[in-house]
Amino acid sequence: MNKVELADAVAGKTGMGKADAEKAINAVVDVITEQLKAGSEVSITGFGNFSVSQRAARTGVNPQNPTEKIQIAATKVPKFKAGKGLKDAVRGL
Repeated sequence: MNKVELADAVAGKTGMGKADAEKAINAVVDVITEQLKAGSEVSITGFGNFSVSQRAARTGVNPQNPTEKIQIAATKVPKFKAGKGLKDAVRGL
């Protein structure tokens, strides 16, 4: 499912127009992104938690030349941990 299909599904469930549903989805994504950039965590009860994790620097292998080692810099990465409600729904409970 892509964003357009998600907007169609949200519009069908809520009775709002497709354009309004797409605006709402974009707003939610924007707010989550802004909060993660600011270093905050976003928790949606029953769905999951969005957070930022620090990935340490490490040595990797150059895929074009497997004998060559490269340094991969430390970086921040987004992380999602599914909540109990989402896990149970996926498991079919």
